[in-house]
Amino acid sequence: MKRLKNKLVLIGFVLFSFSYFQCKVTNGITNALMPDISEDVKMGKQTADQINSKPSEYPILPERGNEEVYRYVRGITSKILSSGNVAHAKDFPWEVKIINDNKTLNAFCTPGGYIYVYTGLIKYLDTEDQLAGVMGHEIAHADKRHSMRQLYQLYGVQILATLGAGIATQGKNEGTQKTAMSAAQIASAVVGLRFSRDHETEADNMSVNYLCGTEYNPAGAAGFFKKIGNANTPPEFLSTHPSPTNRVQNIESQAATKSCRGNATNATQYQRIKALLK
Repeated sequence: MKRLKNKLVLIGFVLFSFSYFQCKVTNGITNALMPDISEDVKMGKQTADQINSKPSEYPILPERGNEEVYRYVRGITSKILSSGNVAHAKDFPWEVKIINDNKTLNAFCTPGGYIYVYTGLIKYLDTEDQLAGVMGHEIAHADKRHSMRQLYQLYGVQILATLGAGIATQGKNEGTQKTAMSAAQIASAVVGLRFSRDHETEADNMSVNYLCGTEYNPAGAAGFFKKIGNANTPPEFLSTHPSPTNRVQNIESQAATKSCRGNATNATQYQRIKALLK
């Protein structure tokens, strides 16, 4: 009886330890069970395919006739990736698309580095370093794998199996298409993810770090938050994240502690590019 009791205690301890370990993994304490970095690229490609399939929801600005605007935004991306501070600069494709929506002040980056910038954001900002700061923030979400961490926490290994099935069964029969649809739903969820306050703060800090290795004012993102913080009706998404005032203070404080080489804003060039957007 005593031996049985000891076994039960041991089993209970093992189960407790396992559940505790799983909790720690779920909360991002360890990367041991995170999927391989190649899965980020697969997820990003799946999400990009979904965005391309929904032109009414995500009207991509045509490259033809907007070549200079695309060159400009991609040039900002290249400067950030060449800073030497982006861990996965060579692991992801880092494709850039502009969404033709003048009412949306946003940009986002999927896992694997598919970057989307809204025309509304470009028109709203005043200088190139501000846009670079926002883009650095979004690049950081992909570089630090924030989306993958959230998705893995929500779906676990199921998300990898679903993603693989979705890619493998495209264009096949109706039965297999049902599996692909679940992958499409998860890809759509990527765009709608809201990051935690900790992830937003980390992305702000990384934006400063990235820009510190470029010609730009490293606190470029602070310009966006200053402007949006003074708006009469700030965007709803700010309600779940650190206040713009706190973020400005943090970003400027981070920049002040680093020996950054640049302070360029490129305001004149930025205004010229803005004028090209109708």
